[in-house]
Amino acid sequence: MNSWSAPHTDEPIRALVRLPGSKSITNRALVLAALADGPSTLTGALRSRDTNLMIDALRALGATVTDGADATTVHVAPGALHAAEVDCGLAGTVMRFLPPVAGLADGKVRFDGDEQARTRPLGTILDALRALGADIEGSALPFVVNGTGALPGGEVTIDASGSSQFVSGLLLSGARFERGVIVRHDGKAVPSMPHIEMTVEMLRTAGVEVDTTEPNSWIVPPNPVRPVDWVIEPDLSNATPFLAAAAVSGGTVAVPLWPHATTQAGDYIREILARMGATVELGDTALTVRGADRLHGLDIDLGDVGELTPTVAALAALADSPSQLRGIAHLRGHETDRLAALRTEINALGGDVTETEDGLTITPTPLHGGTWHSYADHRMATAGAILGLRVDGIAVEDVETTAKTLPGFVDLWQAMLSGRTAGDVA
Repeated sequence: MNSWSAPHTDEPIRALVRLPGSKSITNRALVLAALADGPSTLTGALRSRDTNLMIDALRALGATVTDGADATTVHVAPGALHAAEVDCGLAGTVMRFLPPVAGLADGKVRFDGDEQARTRPLGTILDALRALGADIEGSALPFVVNGTGALPGGEVTIDASGSSQFVSGLLLSGARFERGVIVRHDGKAVPSMPHIEMTVEMLRTAGVEVDTTEPNSWIVPPNPVRPVDWVIEPDLSNATPFLAAAAVSGGTVAVPLWPHATTQAGDYIREILARMGATVELGDTALTVRGADRLHGLDIDLGDVGELTPTVAALAALADSPSQLRGIAHLRGHETDRLAALRTEINALGGDVTETEDGLTITPTPLHGGTWHSYADHRMATAGAILGLRVDGIAVEDVETTAKTLPGFVDLWQAMLSGRTAGDVA
C-alpha cells in the first residue's frame, strides 16, 4: 500500500476549513428518501465511498437516485423494491440499515462487502429481523434476505450494546412494516446514543411517529414516510482532526457553518478540547479553536461519542499528563478493533498505552517517527496525521482510506497547513 509522509510543523496553524456534509445524516436521509411516498432532494450531501455505496445499493433495490446540478445535490425517487446485490464495502450504515429495507423487497437481496467487513457483528440485527418475520440466510457477511414484499414487524428485544446502528437500522424502516416496530434494548448501555437521537429526529421530520417515553424502548407505528428536502449539516466528526491540529500546534482553526443545535456526536469535541486546555468559541458563522501552550490529559467517558476516540487518543498522546478514555469497549467491533489498533500504533512510536476492559490508559511519553498503520480505518488514518504534526517522520499507510467519509483529506490537510482556505473545491 502507499505510504504518506504526514506533514510536520513547528509553527502554529492558522486556517479556515470548510467540511463536506455529514455521512451519518446523508445515509439516513438516503434511506428515508428511498422509503418515502414521494421524491426527495438532499442538498449538501456527502459524496464518499460510504455514501456512494449506499446510493448504489438503493439504486440496485429499485430507487431512482440522480445527481443534481452540483456534486452535493442528490435527487431520490422511491420505486418498487426488488431483488438485488448489495456491496456494503466497510460501511456499517449499509450493512445495518439496509437489511430491514431488503425485508420489504420482492426477491432475494444478497449482501457482501470487503473481506474485513465479514468479521463485523451483524447477528443482532439479522436475528431481530427474523423475529419480525424476515427470512434470512446467514448471520454475517455474506448473507441473503429473502424478501416477500412486506414484513410483519411487531415487537423485538435486542442487546444493542455492541452498536447503536442495530436500533437505528430497525427504526428507519419500521414505519413501513405491517405492524410497525417496537424495539426494546436489554443489556449494557447502548453506545453512541446521539446517533439514535439523530435517527429519531430525522424520522419525525419525515412525519413518522416515534415514542421514546420509556427508557431503552422505541415505538414506531405503521406510517407513511413523508418526502423531505434535506439540508445536510457539515460532518462534525470529520472536522475533529482539523480542530485538533489547532490544539496541538497552538494555532487557530475555524470551521464555518457549525450548527448551534445538532444531534451529531462530533459536536462533543468542543467540550473535549476545552477540557484539554484549548479555547473554543462558537460564533454565528463558525466554530473557532485556539490552541494553548500545552494540552492536558483527561479522564472521560466516550461511550456516546466513540467515533471521536482516535482523535482524542492522538491528543492524549501529546498531552502533558495521563488520560483515561472509558466507555468504549464497543470500538473493538468497528472497522477494526480500534482499541487494539490505537494501542499498537502509538506504542510503536514510543508511546505508553494500555487497554482496559472498556477503554485506554494513555501516559504521554516522547514519541518518534515510524509507520502508522491505518487498518483500512479512516479515523485511524487521520489520528496518524494529527500525531505527525508534532512528531517528525510519521508515515501513514493507506491514507487513501479516508475517502470512506472524507474524499480529498490529504489536499484539505495540506491546504490547512499552508494557511489557505481548505475545502473551497471539495
